[in-house]
Amino acid sequence: MFPGVMFLGGFASDMTGTKATRLEAWAKARGRAFLRFDYTGHGASSGRFEDGTIGRWAADAEAAFDALTEGPTILVGSSMGGWIALLLAMRRPERVAGFVGIAAAPDFTEDAMWATMTEAQRAALAAEGRIETPSAYADAPYVITRALIEDGRERLVLRAPLRLDCPVRLLQGSADADVPPSVALRLFEHLDAPDVRLELVKGADHRFSGPRELAIIEAAIESLSA
Repeated sequence: MFPGVMFLGGFASDMTGTKATRLEAWAKARGRAFLRFDYTGHGASSGRFEDGTIGRWAADAEAAFDALTEGPTILVGSSMGGWIALLLAMRRPERVAGFVGIAAAPDFTEDAMWATMTEAQRAALAAEGRIETPSAYADAPYVITRALIEDGRERLVLRAPLRLDCPVRLLQGSADADVPPSVALRLFEHLDAPDVRLELVKGADHRFSGPRELAIIEAAIESLSA
């Protein structure tokens, strides 16, 4: 029996996105178990987005994994979902049969958000507990909170050895303006796992959701299912 598949979405995304729905249809056509869900404050889930943190969303993923999946499961994490999936894989090594990272963004609260903030933004975050930054994917800006940054620092995975007991496939677009290929390469070099492969797709952007990219994701899952 093939492992089930769990999809973990990105920051401020939801389970109705192209990758999540396409992979669900792909899994169902093959009789495979599939789970997609929304973190707290995302999509159909309750709660406010700005009250969320990496730790809270990782707890959501762990609760969904424990309650709604059975047996060996392949984790497919997109962007922030890649970080969440890595945290889950470390907590449930006996159940995770593989990890597919799609423009995985571990440690992004520190390395992409905090590291690129101006002194004025950092001061505003400290004083007010939140700032707003433009989003390329929605009309409304992202809300970045002090809690998100501080909690993220407690869950960084690229500062110490990152051991996984499952095979890994990292998929990355060369034209990704949000999570550059250097992040995928850093994760690739940092991982200690039995089988780690990085596929760089020329011209693919951060969404990684065109027909070519979706087929690549499906092939990666298949390669972990043998």
